[in-house]
Amino acid sequence: MQAYLGIDVGSVSTNLVLLNQRGELLRKLYLRSQGNPVGSVQEGLSRLGSEFPDLTIAGVGTTGSGRQLIGKMVGADLIKNEITAHAVACLNLEPTVQTIIEIGGQDSKLILIRDGVVYDFAMNTVCAAGTGSFLDQQAARLSIGIEELGMRAAQGRHPVRIAGRCAVFAESDMIHKQQMGHKLEDILAGLCRALVRNFLGNLGKGKELKAPVIFQGGVAANLGIRQAFEEALNCPLVIPEHFDVMGAVGAALLARDEMLACKSSSKFKGLKLLMEPVATQSFDCEGCSNQCEVVEMRQSGLLVACIGDKCGKWSQRANSRSQEPETQVG
Repeated sequence: MQAYLGIDVGSVSTNLVLLNQRGELLRKLYLRSQGNPVGSVQEGLSRLGSEFPDLTIAGVGTTGSGRQLIGKMVGADLIKNEITAHAVACLNLEPTVQTIIEIGGQDSKLILIRDGVVYDFAMNTVCAAGTGSFLDQQAARLSIGIEELGMRAAQGRHPVRIAGRCAVFAESDMIHKQQMGHKLEDILAGLCRALVRNFLGNLGKGKELKAPVIFQGGVAANLGIRQAFEEALNCPLVIPEHFDVMGAVGAALLARDEMLACKSSSKFKGLKLLMEPVATQSFDCEGCSNQCEVVEMRQSGLLVACIGDKCGKWSQRANSRSQEPETQVG
């Protein structure tokens, strides 16, 4: 079976998808990174190899905050930033989309599309308030599941006022409202409104958010946040079926287009090769005033990749030493 592989390496989750040549999703994996994105990718590839013994990777694309590291490790044909990957995935789903809201584990993004191209974008840079990690923390503090938090927030009829600009203040406000005797549903509804208000105030400030609006990322599963966005924007949201892996879908679509355009074979290093332990170490290059912090990756003692050098001095040496696998499955 021939497929295109997309990998989105984030701070909280590592997502892998397989697409066929028509761009249809064959399989998706949503794995917790647990501080070890290399291990998560290896686990994901191992599961894909077990489920599809005849799998042949025709192209690989990587995105997310760990895209460079993982891209070098797997032999990606294309490495793209998250904005481009998410935009491509949404445009493939809804060609008329004009606004994309993406909230993941520790970051959030606002992407504006006009006439089918990225017109403007913004990302949160200072605080994780409103991201999936903060909601996970509040669910754990209240001893409820993250799904229940969303459902109970959607049931709130009199949302209370919560400060959403800072995670510490938001939690303090929630505790204070609990001590005042407010219903938990109203507190959670107030929290969702506060987080949406924070998102729109920071990322959407001065921007025109036009419909259709796509909401994606893990937080799109939260019914309370969905409801709060629809009330604030005064329009329904489009929630993709695979809202949790859209970055990986975009990376796979980009890889497919790249491989079909160049008509060459994939650089993918093979499933068996990727199961070997990966050791990383870093050093400061003293070749110039940039003093780049270079990260080396080794498998079986062999240098397979370097990242972090601005001039390409070390990464080019690693590329020249890389070995091509005999077959993709070893």
